[in-house]
Amino acid sequence: MDFITNIVAKFFGNKSEKDIEEIKPIVEETNAAYSKLTSLSNDELRARSQELRKTIHAHYAEEQKEVDDLKTKTQDDDALSIEDKEAAYARIDELDKIILEKIEEILLQILPDAFAVVKETARRFTENESLEVVATENDKRLASTKPHIVVNGEKASWKNSWDAAGTQILWNMIHYDVQIIGGMVLHQGKIAEMATGEGKTLVATLPVFLNALTGRGVHLVTVNDYLAKRDAEWNAPIFEFHGLTTDCIDKHQPNSEDRRQAYAADITYGTNNEFGFDYLRDNMATSVEDLVQRKPHYAIVDEVDSVLIDAAR
Repeated sequence: MDFITNIVAKFFGNKSEKDIEEIKPIVEETNAAYSKLTSLSNDELRARSQELRKTIHAHYAEEQKEVDDLKTKTQDDDALSIEDKEAAYARIDELDKIILEKIEEILLQILPDAFAVVKETARRFTENESLEVVATENDKRLASTKPHIVVNGEKASWKNSWDAAGTQILWNMIHYDVQIIGGMVLHQGKIAEMATGEGKTLVATLPVFLNALTGRGVHLVTVNDYLAKRDAEWNAPIFEFHGLTTDCIDKHQPNSEDRRQAYAADITYGTNNEFGFDYLRDNMATSVEDLVQRKPHYAIVDEVDSVLIDAAR
């Protein structure tokens, strides 16, 4: 049987090879976009990520406005009859589906540019001891708790070394093509199988950044609390440099305001156990105020073979 399988693969190729061939043009687009970013200043690079955010939101602005208007009307007891409210809720559900389709559509369009921004940011942190930018309110807020960010007057300096789960790390990673391929596979909702040393943690930064630009939240699920805390702190500066917020639910007590804020972050790290138990607790909550999770949007599961198969969690 193996002999027949090998013969078929020889003539027709296997599924994995075909998938990679389809992704290669996107890798080339990403590298072409990356080459154009090297001439930008640090502030211009950060502005590029904000432009991508605006592009995403503009793509479904019309539908979102209609949703917001309908929600406002349904909250007014005198504005609509019961029948009209039911029709409004049905329309909101319909619009939500359209919005999700449009988000998926626009993310695929901007994917090379977004991946390129992450790769260029990683390169700058690798090749420079610090990155100087015009200090924003976000820089000032982060500088109050994070020693690797220093604000001096109108300038902020981001050092390329920071603490990750009690260990001082020096950022020295730049995305190779294999990691761009892995990032594309993860964005597609597929399983990316990578050997030890191929940079799984770095791969995740690409689709995490892309999907976090929507503002709808990204969950990165890991198998133990040490990895959740370490990866959150290891990768956070790459995201925070562009104004995205990150947190780890395992740092905070269940049912606490801090955990609710962790879920409200653009990027939320945590263990599969804690995500699961928070989901169960939210389903037993008696009021909206007791909920900690928000509507899920996009998630990456680390060590997926262990989580979904070996442990069947």
